[in-house]
Amino acid sequence: MALDLRLNLKLSQQLVMTPQLQQAIKLLQLSRMELLDMISQELEENPVLEDNPLEQAEEKEEVKEEAPAEETLSSIENTTEAGDAKEVHQDEQIDWQTYLEGYSMGGGTFEALEESEERPSYENLLTKKSTLYDHLMWQLNLAHLDDTQRRIAGEIIGNLDDAGYLQATLEEISDLVQVNVEAAEGVLEVVQSFDPVGVACRNLQECLLLQLRSLGLEGELPWLMLEQHLSEIESRKYNVIARALKVSLDDVLAAAKIISGLEPRPGRPFSQEDIHYITPDIFVHKIGDEYVVTLNDEGLPNLKINAFYRSALQEGAKIDKSAGDYIQDKMRSAVWLIKSIHQRQRTIYKVTKSIVKFQKDFFEKGIDHLKPLVLRDVAEDIEMHESTVSRVTTNKYVQTPRGLFELKYFFNSGISVTGGESVASESVKSRIKEIIGGENPKKPYSDQKIVEILKQSDINIARRTVTKYREMLGLGSSTERKRLF
Repeated sequence: MALDLRLNLKLSQQLVMTPQLQQAIKLLQLSRMELLDMISQELEENPVLEDNPLEQAEEKEEVKEEAPAEETLSSIENTTEAGDAKEVHQDEQIDWQTYLEGYSMGGGTFEALEESEERPSYENLLTKKSTLYDHLMWQLNLAHLDDTQRRIAGEIIGNLDDAGYLQATLEEISDLVQVNVEAAEGVLEVVQSFDPVGVACRNLQECLLLQLRSLGLEGELPWLMLEQHLSEIESRKYNVIARALKVSLDDVLAAAKIISGLEPRPGRPFSQEDIHYITPDIFVHKIGDEYVVTLNDEGLPNLKINAFYRSALQEGAKIDKSAGDYIQDKMRSAVWLIKSIHQRQRTIYKVTKSIVKFQKDFFEKGIDHLKPLVLRDVAEDIEMHESTVSRVTTNKYVQTPRGLFELKYFFNSGISVTGGESVASESVKSRIKEIIGGENPKKPYSDQKIVEILKQSDINIARRTVTKYREMLGLGSSTERKRLF
């Protein structure tokens, strides 16, 4: 079979993911905090880009559906294109070398900060939050221990997890400090006497028993229950405990109530987890009989092109070609970023407005009237692709008269009810939560009983569906929800 070479022409179309398009897609799915971080990074890296908060406060206008800054962006693009076509020529008005040398020499001095009226008050200069390690080491410094014992105690404290439990064995600690296990055991008892009560224990049982000892209940019924019947306490088999210990059920329930008040995680008060408050991306206000959608631009930088660089490109400057190309590249990047942010805000606005149109009954009457809604419905309404709607509703929050919700909350699958209609799955979850919230804690409803109650409201779902929704709500089974005291 002969082989030969041939030259053929073929026309084809393909979607090319340019860096600018990738950036625009990435901006859509960023949360508000991630967007602020990204903008802050761009402001540091791109000298052409700047934030003008004063102008933002003075020129803040009502949000409209159409792009509010289209003409401004077009003029910037024309300036950029004109700068590309214009040959950089000599101009003695701008001394770039002197400017760039002095650019990095800015920054306030300590004297300037001391004299500044905008400096923060000393009362607001907070130190870091005290950790469990710091709290225990402070108590260790007050304890009467020799150097070897202090080393052992330091190793014990250093091997505690965030909950306050010891994660190393005494054998490992004794080998590390080169002492016998008995010495490590003695120092462990000292550390366990520190505040908070129950710290430096090796398991849950030891932690709770230590707390009972501090309450003076050693050897009492709660102590015996924890010491001998921990598994039965976890499964709430109080009758079994009462028969085994030969006491009345009421006494067991009273002891179980004491045990339930103990702290299983003694290190909890020293948790370093910070509370992150959610800032809504958009608001829905009811004005008269209509719902008005407004974007939340509070806190977002008012990005603009630096006037110094823009005038330099328009008038020409005494710079070499590489510096000019660098400025042109940063100018295009800044323009695209501003356009992408505006496009992101417009898309969020359109999607939220469409959601309000579909879910108006929810805003008027509550969660029981939440309708089934899928991404395709909104995508067809605003003439965008489903993937765009999916990205723009991820980690975006809306503040409504009904509360704060993630945009994805309004997208639900439908469940058929009597009469051929359908109800949103979130409405069914809310109904299940309401049923469980109103049950007798001593005789909680089984999943099958919840199915029967839902049927009375013309909602026919299987028991396994109730189980799935109950678990999604973080609610335990009837056995786990049972409370005898």
